[in-house]
Order: sequence, then C-alpha cells, then structure tokens
Amino acid sequence: MMNDALLFDLSDFADADAIAAGLKKETRHKEKTRAQKTRQRHITRRAASEAVLADVLPPSFDSGDSWHVISGGDVDSMSFAAHVIGNHPIDYMLFSPWCMAMPDVERITGWIESGTIDRVDAYVGEIFCNQYPDEFAALCDAVRICDGRVATFKNHSKIMLFDTGSQHIVIESSANINTNPRTENTAIHVCADLFDFYKSFFDGIKAFNHKEFPAWQIW
Repeated sequence: MMNDALLFDLSDFADADAIAAGLKKETRHKEKTRAQKTRQRHITRRAASEAVLADVLPPSFDSGDSWHVISGGDVDSMSFAAHVIGNHPIDYMLFSPWCMAMPDVERITGWIESGTIDRVDAYVGEIFCNQYPDEFAALCDAVRICDGRVATFKNHSKIMLFDTGSQHIVIESSANINTNPRTENTAIHVCADLFDFYKSFFDGIKAFNHKEFPAWQIW
C-alpha cells in the first residue's frame, strides 16, 4: 500500500530534483504533525487522569489522614503531585523516581518558575543521567533555579514529600513520576513523623554526583 501511494505521488514530478525536494518537504510535514499529535494525546490523558483523582479524593486532607488508592491504569503518578500542589501552597517538595519523562520535567519546571513550589529536591536512579541525558539535564537546570538538589544513586523507591507550611504530606507509590499510566497502588499520608523519617533518609544520601549538588544545599 505504501509503495503504491509513493509511486502515484512520484508521477506528478518532472525530474529527480523535484522528487527529492517533494519527499523532503513531505517528511518534514509528517514529523511535525506526528509530534503535535503525540503532545496532544499526553495533555488529554493527563487531564483525564487528574479528573479521576479530583473525583475520588478530597481537595485537602486532615492531619492524620491516610488515603489508599489502587488505579486501573487510568491515573499516572504525576497526577497525585498535581492534586496536592493544586490545592496547597508548597514550601518544599522532594521526589524519588527511578526515571521520568520530559513532559513531567517540564511540568515541575513550570511549578518552580511560577513560584508554585519554593524548593525542590530530586533523588533519581543511577541510570537516569546516562539513559535519559536530555531529561536529566533539564531537571538539573530546573532544580538549580530554586537552589535544590538533584541526587543520583542506586534508587528504585517512589516517594514524594510535600511541606505546605501547615501540613506534611507523604505519597508512597509503586509508580515512577511517569506519563504512561499502568495499574499502580498509591498511599497518601498526612504525617509529620513519616515525612521526617523519609526526609532524613534522603538527606543522608551521598550521591554519585555529590560534587555538582553538594549536601550542604540540603533544605
């Protein structure tokens, strides 16, 4: 089918130069359109994911609350962060994925640049900087804006911490900060002791890149 269509298109060209120019133009057009469609799918999926959480979770939590969520592939991990951030001022956020996608780095960057989050520390897996160099570089650039820390170490934990000024919120999840939703389990706790438990552990990490983000910068 594809060869037939290509031969039909070529019959309209007078010479080889015109054929090459037409194919080059068509390739550029298809690449651009495909990228736009992919991004639109991501935006649509993210909106649907956050709508699900808005329907099943309260906008704010009481101290001592624990909420447990099992999702059937319709909620991604970033939606939990967005739910908390959309309903609370955030003095501080810590997150520890294995890796993450560029749309999620861009979202965190937007929160930092807008002042929605005052400070971010990120603890990522050791593979992230080598296998996802563009995402890692963008994350480092974003975290430097708020004098935060990016630490690479042998990590597979998925924890998020939020200090709202009046509450300490902990999210424990099976999911990475990830735009590709799968069935995942997530627990949300409003507990200062649990927040301190996790934060003290991550503060003590000596990262592989500790010279770039020294420990004295810990919040």
